[in-house]
Amino acid sequence: MIGLGYDIHRFTEGRPLVLGGVEIPHTHGLDGHSDADVLCHAIADAVLGTLGLPDIGHWFPPGDPACKDICSLKILEKAAALIREQGFELVNVDATLIAEAPKVLPHRPAMQEKIGQALGLAPERVGIKATTNEMLGAIGRREGMAAMAVAQIR
Repeated sequence: MIGLGYDIHRFTEGRPLVLGGVEIPHTHGLDGHSDADVLCHAIADAVLGTLGLPDIGHWFPPGDPACKDICSLKILEKAAALIREQGFELVNVDATLIAEAPKVLPHRPAMQEKIGQALGLAPERVGIKATTNEMLGAIGRREGMAAMAVAQIR
């Protein structure tokens, strides 16, 4: 079975940029109630979607003070635990970041490692790619960043 996830966050000043649990040097971070890790959020929704479970907002409500600035790797851990509780195992995830900047390829191995740890997957089962939006729309104007992901369970 497979699931699909998508997330988008706008850039903001004064916050670190966290992607896949890794702090990436950049002029702006992402705005959100948690650490706003758009990559982890898309992957978590993909994992939850494999069994038709509610999205991350159900499990980690944006207005909940306990979720303020939470590390999104914790969200991934919860999503993976919910899958295991149903008697399934995660096979792999594949995600694409969409942004004009920064370049993330140098950080890919560290992101694969951290995401893999949180999900109970070997790093090579965590696909991470990046693309631009060809200067189109809000992402092309560098107003934010998006990610999409798929997950497979058995």
